[in-house]
Amino acid sequence: MTVVDESLRETLAGFVRVSDGDSDRDLHAADITFHLPRRPDLVAYPTSTAEVSRTLAVANERRVPVTPFGAGSSLEGHVIPTRGGISLDLSELNRLVEIAPADLSAAVQAGVTRSALERAAGEHGLFFPVDPGADATLGGMAATNAAGTTTIRYGKMRANVLALEAVLADGTVIRTGSRAPKTSAGYDLTSLLVGSEGTLAVITEVRVRLYGIPDHVVALRISFPTIEAACRTAAAAVAAGSAVTRLELLDAWTLGAINAYRGSSYPECPCLLVEAAGTEATVGADLVLVRELAEAEGATAIAHEREPAGRARLWAARHDAAYAMAAASPGRRERATDTCVPVSELAGAVAFARAEAERLGLEAAILGHAGDGNVHVSLQIDPHDPAELALADELVERLVMDALARGGTCTGEHGIGQGKLAALELEHAELVPLMRAIKRAFDPRGIMNPGKVFSDEGSSDAG
Repeated sequence: MTVVDESLRETLAGFVRVSDGDSDRDLHAADITFHLPRRPDLVAYPTSTAEVSRTLAVANERRVPVTPFGAGSSLEGHVIPTRGGISLDLSELNRLVEIAPADLSAAVQAGVTRSALERAAGEHGLFFPVDPGADATLGGMAATNAAGTTTIRYGKMRANVLALEAVLADGTVIRTGSRAPKTSAGYDLTSLLVGSEGTLAVITEVRVRLYGIPDHVVALRISFPTIEAACRTAAAAVAAGSAVTRLELLDAWTLGAINAYRGSSYPECPCLLVEAAGTEATVGADLVLVRELAEAEGATAIAHEREPAGRARLWAARHDAAYAMAAASPGRRERATDTCVPVSELAGAVAFARAEAERLGLEAAILGHAGDGNVHVSLQIDPHDPAELALADELVERLVMDALARGGTCTGEHGIGQGKLAALELEHAELVPLMRAIKRAFDPRGIMNPGKVFSDEGSSDAG
């Protein structure tokens, strides 16, 4: 049932562009995964923080749900307006506010994409390291505390956000953090809002850290006889203090899908993709260490990529893994896990995942960020097949329970959204009441992205 009436449309249209056309509503009804779509009643396209503020103030007064939307590339249904209402599309907040080379930082509006920031920073010999694969918006990446292939060296979004501008549910504009590289002033509200998935506020501007582009970069592709051998090599490299910038795991099935999708000819066996960056001496030392560890685990082939074009092809193949898996299963939808375990537990977690997928008769790709213990088990499923969904649910629950037993977490980077509601309860049962209290303090009427993070967090009539 619609929660938006004609008077609300007219009120919003007085200061922000709005649409209730079928095509716009359909574009904002889903993410890229198996989660079933739900149309918003209305899509709003603010062009400024002031317009976001006014939109939220009106929605809060009328108790209308608001779901922030960036690029739509989330993996746990974050952007799906599960209770209708307003989809708040931030793509037109796309101004690069400032590149500050002397401070190694940049300020951007929430709708600026990662690639746009990369181009602007590159003109100053700088880059932004968080790379989730998709060309996501910086606001969306902050909202989900995104990570990616370089997390082992540079950390996730939370480690790279210095300050935020955000709008609370009642329209109040707040600014957290500062231009300084560190602070000890009061509660860390910047870190609280990073990863809050649009349930506490709408992020409208982000100040992030930048880094100098390294002088020397080399990548390796290392093939192994077993995926466990690859995992043990990754864990040993981390324990030995290697400073590599990327340490990625792909299984044989994933390499086969990539070859079919890209027309490449990588050996279809478990592998690690490794990249080291810095001075020529430090890169050489890091790669010698990794080679020795890989050879001790029976590595069957080691290929170097020293030229930028070759490295670009290698990482494009890694980032295309999700598209390759989708192409191998036309008409189906992705369901990807992202449990994370201590790196010493990585081989065991991967072996358990493979055994469980085979037990349940599910075709699954296993890949992930081996350097920080983040395991992705990726399924392609029919979201309208109850039996298949039940098997996938069982696998995900088993993987979460295994990760928790190993001292890990239910999500290393994708977040809770609507897909891991039960998993959050399993992992943090004693902390969930405190989290709910924080949610009520920020959003007493429950309008901010309802149905996400908490399974029964109040509707737009709450409070």
